[in-house]
Amino acid sequence: METIEILTSQNVRIEYDLASLRDRMLAFSIDVVVVGISYLIIISILSATLGGLINEGMNGYFVYGLLPVFGFLLYQLFCEVLRDGQSFGKSVMSIKVIRLDGKEPSLSDYMLRAAFHLVDSILCLGVVASLLVGSSPKRQRLGDLTANTTVIRTLPSLEFQLEDIASIDSLESYQPQFPEVKQLKEEDMLLIKSMINRHKDYQNDAHRKVVKETVAHLQEILQITNRPKDDIHFLKTLIRDYIVLTR
Repeated sequence: METIEILTSQNVRIEYDLASLRDRMLAFSIDVVVVGISYLIIISILSATLGGLINEGMNGYFVYGLLPVFGFLLYQLFCEVLRDGQSFGKSVMSIKVIRLDGKEPSLSDYMLRAAFHLVDSILCLGVVASLLVGSSPKRQRLGDLTANTTVIRTLPSLEFQLEDIASIDSLESYQPQFPEVKQLKEEDMLLIKSMINRHKDYQNDAHRKVVKETVAHLQEILQITNRPKDDIHFLKTLIRDYIVLTR
């Protein structure tokens, strides 16, 4: 799995898994199906209300030529703007759009991405987009290159390493200290593990601040009153407890 590092405005480096070409193609296919079904519904309504008028002159050119194309572009634009960088296809595939400079994508960024679908996805049947995403180091199609964006996985592909579970056999040999951790999700634990690794690789004030804020947030969620003496040890304990309780 290829990854990319983004430096946020707080000077914290965050590592993301880049969405694969397969994931993006499947997301695009799902979006085409969604737009296609919507288009057929609209055509049925227009046929029922306007009858043969929709086939006359420029009406037919617009309804059967321009409407599905502009419908798809508007769908991409509004979905990504309103759903934090995710169309319905991207949501299903657990991928989303981000900017490479760590800022939130703006309306103009989403407009560029939508507009360039006409060039690299629609007119060439996705060939240009596939070639660029498959060959570029940051998996960017033309829309991404112009908007300074890329597409990442929202669920990290990290797995627990052998050392995380080697000494844990079962509840009989290990007593969890924080059974409340069961209410967290697996992706939460994977993010915690990723953050521990980032803290280890980049021991600076920014990452230490992120760790402290994360620990405080977890204390609030899990209703843990006593502040742990060692934040990293606390996070590792949560991981161990989660593994035992959910195995």
